[in-house]
Amino acid sequence: MVYVPTSHADQVRQAIGEVGGGKLGNYTFCSFTSKDIGRFRPEEGANPAIGEIGKFEEVEEERIEVTCDAAVAKDVVAAIKKVHPYEEVALDIYPLENI
Repeated sequence: MVYVPTSHADQVRQAIGEVGGGKLGNYTFCSFTSKDIGRFRPEEGANPAIGEIGKFEEVEEERIEVTCDAAVAKDVVAAIKKVHPYEEVALDIYPLENI
């Protein structure tokens, strides 16, 4: 699960799919998206892609969720970080049981 500005959401989904994330049975590039507002304030030493040091910022973001095999999880994270515009990428990985 990763939060990304809507301007870069397609690029992030593409990168995830290209390394094997979002595979579900005989389907590839699968994802679920919900739109939210991300809020933050860059502090001294930050290099924000959006916003200014010391000023609060709100950005329309997409929460992109995908499944992936553990074998490609590190590749998925690397692909996200390669194309994501933020200096600090907010992402979570949750292990799932296949019952």
